[in-house]
Amino acid sequence: MAVVTYLEAIRQALMEEMQRDERVFLLGEDIGAYGGAFKVTDGLYDKFGAERVVDTPISESAIVGAACGAAMMGMRPVAEIQFIDFISCAFDQLTNYAAKSRYRQGIGIPIVVRGPCGGGGRGGPFHSQNVESFFLNTPGLKMVEPATAYDAKGLLKAAIRDEDPVLYFEHKFLYRRIKEDIPDDDYIVPIGKAKVRREGKDISVITYGAMVHTALEAAEKLESEGISLEVVDLRSLLPYDEDAILTSVAKTSKVILLHEATRIGGYAGELAAVIAEKAFDCLDGPIVRVTAPDTPVPYSPPLEDFFLPNAEKLMKAARQLAAY
Repeated sequence: MAVVTYLEAIRQALMEEMQRDERVFLLGEDIGAYGGAFKVTDGLYDKFGAERVVDTPISESAIVGAACGAAMMGMRPVAEIQFIDFISCAFDQLTNYAAKSRYRQGIGIPIVVRGPCGGGGRGGPFHSQNVESFFLNTPGLKMVEPATAYDAKGLLKAAIRDEDPVLYFEHKFLYRRIKEDIPDDDYIVPIGKAKVRREGKDISVITYGAMVHTALEAAEKLESEGISLEVVDLRSLLPYDEDAILTSVAKTSKVILLHEATRIGGYAGELAAVIAEKAFDCLDGPIVRVTAPDTPVPYSPPLEDFFLPNAEKLMKAARQLAAY
């Protein structure tokens, strides 16, 4: 066991998968000798060389398109989008080609497209988004978003070994803030399996990514007020663990859906529909969403702090729901 950061766990996963399978290679902007904008790929160029750690032009469309082509030829590419906001430039390749290839022609596209998401870094509207809902309505894609170093490594390994395209969202606010002991041995975290991070009896908080830590902070503070939150970390967004969601809601009878992305068309809307369809009889209160408001992410630090969900906002919603 060794203590590693969330960022180091991602790097370890990349290195170990490249050692395990010579078909695995990386491509993206500044990921070579520079080591990436956040240094996730630092040292991999020296170890594996320019043929397996490929610097590309500033063109997300070309990066994902090249990855798709390489995958068709039997390779296992891992494409980095320097800031995940710009994955929209490769939307067509992902939604109309990679996602549908197995259905259309029986050939899977085993690519991973990974990149930093989320706010809190004062990056403004082009470097702070959470883009999961862009792809939620695209069958054929898988999406994961780890909250811990253990999951960051295990989910990335699972994604690289998957036979179809996986979008891997890594929250940059967690890169160097989250660290934990992780095994030295090879392991994966299966895609599609949620985890209960904290047991509770009054309200289920369904969340993922950096908001898992927000939920745990709120749960710790509310314990002294006699409100017990159960925190469910989805880990995988497509496919998601419906059984884990419904089991928790049946246990507590009240639910808050928490995510950092904006509200309209957001991931919480899908989860609310599933809970309403399949667990309505279990509910003792309204399904509550705690999300960012429907605006671009502000540059201004005070405005970004106002924009982002936090423990105080979740605690306020939990108190209201507990009293319902």
